[in-house]
Amino acid sequence: MTDRTDTESTAAALRGLVGKLTLEQKVRLLTGADNWALHAEPAVGLRRIVLSDGPSGVRGESWDGRFTALNLPSATALAASWDPRIAYRYGAIIACEARRMGVDVILGPTINLHRSPLGGRHFETYSEDPLLTSQLAAAFVRGVQDGGVGATPKHYVANDAETDRFTVDNRIGERALRELYLAAFEDTVAGERPWMVMSAYNSVNGTTMSEHPLLAEPLCGEWGFDGVVVSDWWAVRSTEPAALARQDLVMPGPEGPWGDRLTEAVREGRVPEEAVDEKVLRILRLAVRVGALEGFAPAVAAPPAGEDGPALAREVAAAGTVLVCNSGELPWPATGLRSVAVIGHLGFLPRTQGGGSATVEPDRAVSPLEGLRAALPGTRVDWHLGALAQRGIAPFAGTDLTDPVSGRPGVRLVCRGADGTVILDEHRRDANLARMGSARLAHTATVEVTTRYLPARSGRVRIGVAGAGTLRLLIDGTELLREELVHTGEEFGGGLVSPPHASVPVEPAAGEPLDITVHLDLPPRQGPDSGVTLVAGLDLDTGTPDAEIAAAAAAARDADAALVVVGTGPEVESEGFDRTTLVLPGRQDDLVRAVAAANPRTVVAVNAGAPVLLPWRDDAAAVLLTWFGGQEFGHALADVLLGAVEPGGRLPTTWPADEADVPVLSTTPAVGRLPYDEGIRIGYRAWLESGAEPAYPFGHGLGYTTWDPPTAEIPAELAAGDDLLLTAGLRNTGERRGKQVVQAYLSRPAGEVDRPVRWLAGHVTVTAGPGQTATAGLRIPARAFQHWDGAWHTEPGDYRVHLGFSSADLAVTGTVRIR
Repeated sequence: MTDRTDTESTAAALRGLVGKLTLEQKVRLLTGADNWALHAEPAVGLRRIVLSDGPSGVRGESWDGRFTALNLPSATALAASWDPRIAYRYGAIIACEARRMGVDVILGPTINLHRSPLGGRHFETYSEDPLLTSQLAAAFVRGVQDGGVGATPKHYVANDAETDRFTVDNRIGERALRELYLAAFEDTVAGERPWMVMSAYNSVNGTTMSEHPLLAEPLCGEWGFDGVVVSDWWAVRSTEPAALARQDLVMPGPEGPWGDRLTEAVREGRVPEEAVDEKVLRILRLAVRVGALEGFAPAVAAPPAGEDGPALAREVAAAGTVLVCNSGELPWPATGLRSVAVIGHLGFLPRTQGGGSATVEPDRAVSPLEGLRAALPGTRVDWHLGALAQRGIAPFAGTDLTDPVSGRPGVRLVCRGADGTVILDEHRRDANLARMGSARLAHTATVEVTTRYLPARSGRVRIGVAGAGTLRLLIDGTELLREELVHTGEEFGGGLVSPPHASVPVEPAAGEPLDITVHLDLPPRQGPDSGVTLVAGLDLDTGTPDAEIAAAAAAARDADAALVVVGTGPEVESEGFDRTTLVLPGRQDDLVRAVAAANPRTVVAVNAGAPVLLPWRDDAAAVLLTWFGGQEFGHALADVLLGAVEPGGRLPTTWPADEADVPVLSTTPAVGRLPYDEGIRIGYRAWLESGAEPAYPFGHGLGYTTWDPPTAEIPAELAAGDDLLLTAGLRNTGERRGKQVVQAYLSRPAGEVDRPVRWLAGHVTVTAGPGQTATAGLRIPARAFQHWDGAWHTEPGDYRVHLGFSSADLAVTGTVRIR
């Protein structure tokens, strides 16, 4: 879409506004007004501009769960679709959510690379390949900004892990930096002109990113970026070096290293005022684009209404589900199954999103159990724990709760100061109060939650609370639990990651309500936004691990088919830390083996945002990788299991069979440095070089039909600098309509330039009915043939073009000579 604000007359008018401001007014605009907004400036008609985290949903300005938002599947799920058209729609619905919540700019997409599968934020980024990443990110940004909302590609650049992310110095060769890490941003920035870019915490080759020359070149010069460079939160740690760089905006505010110190530096001649003026000009340009500056028309006059958000979340989850193996078990028939055993912690309480700044609070999240029960109304679908994916409390939610004050479904939350004064008294929709850290609760000493809980079934359960402080739990007026809970782990966004918990056994009767009261006296806090967390609900850890696994296996033996849902928890995949192992938490591997032995019709769904080891993969009848599937996860999974929808995903990253085989694994710096010694060989490129066999290769994925190998006529010669345009043909040889992703890779069998064994050069998604042949244009850009050596060069000679369905399944090969 053409940016209507990008005119010479607009630029001249904005420079005139900059000239009306004093130095103090200008400098004030360069640091945030608070955690999530930029300052207003009435002198020039500038209103407040609101930013929000938003890679997979728009949270808005609050961390404390008061406001609900659409919870889309994780970025890895979106990337597994391999479909820029879906990425565009994903971005467009993000824009709709942003407008609904009064947000002007969303902080996303996250387009760092999957350098190591241990990266804690792996789920929030797209792929190990820069081409796939850049194409999906570009479509996402286009969808957001066509909706009149700014997008912010992040984190520029090489923020590929979380360990020591504030201080790590990533040492990267120039060629790898250009061909991989900068390439992931290039198409998005140069082609889609995002209105913001976020600079990263880390250093690259000795310079922290908020001061780095890479902000000028290639970002602004070669790529033509004219937007605002915003810092990651608290990333700017200097006055003059950052101000002299292309860094424009310090977040959060109002405190920071600029302010009065920058004003003084300008007055003393250490920072030119012209540099400040240019930064203010770019902020005013952003204001025009989002409609925040009086007298100027915004970039998008009439944003589109958008589509149904939950329906899109369901579609994306299915489109990104990867069927990695299938013995013919799937799809299950929509009729004929008398009973299905749903097994696993995550079958009842799934992981729909990753931890950290990407977190939102949806109105609801559909579990696999709920999804299958809705899809199979005539089938007995029962749930069995089997094994914990994580320790903790499954929060009370839904219509089985009643706020005793308002009578509405939910709970009553009361916060009091040390003298007993009521600071807050409000209705909340559920008992998942995981992020109450907020300036409005700065003086809270005690948190109290009350609700009336209506059990759906009789039998022994454990009711518990997670949080930090002195806990008292009362049921029907009787104190059943008093305990000191001490938190020693991570805090993020006003919440405690993996808070301590305690629980007690009770034996409710179905339909007989329990009055539940929780008191939590808080420990001393470090600041107004430090962790205040309280989660009340059921503790699923009710028996010994061996007994739970045995009971699950027995249930599977008695059922027609079994679905085991395994995966990770928030203490495993989150912003703020990296993983230490690829092994599934707890006894989940033992659970799968036991259930598969008990019932040969066992299907496993892997509810993890990043690769995990699957040592039992050959024992299961089918394995689905579902990522973090968003709020409609259960419905989407049922759609795939029953064949209503094709499992449309292909792997955007390699899944290893053994941790020891992973060619690039470590995310831990040594003496502050993390060397990227692998150069241009990460992901499947490194796997191909090593010769090790992964569990499932990059690009792999099955469907419910079969296909002939693709066909394409490859020209004998091509001029250097030209794109290679192919027409791919593909015949569906099965009995169902299906989807396939035709992937094109290049290799250079001879030449003086060091090259990977092969590298992704293009891809296209096709669909066809049974017996039909589909054709589609497949473009291999000229850049795919090039390498970096101080500039982009194309080595003349023969290149092989490989076509197929994964990095390891390339049945068609031809040769093109670059002249």
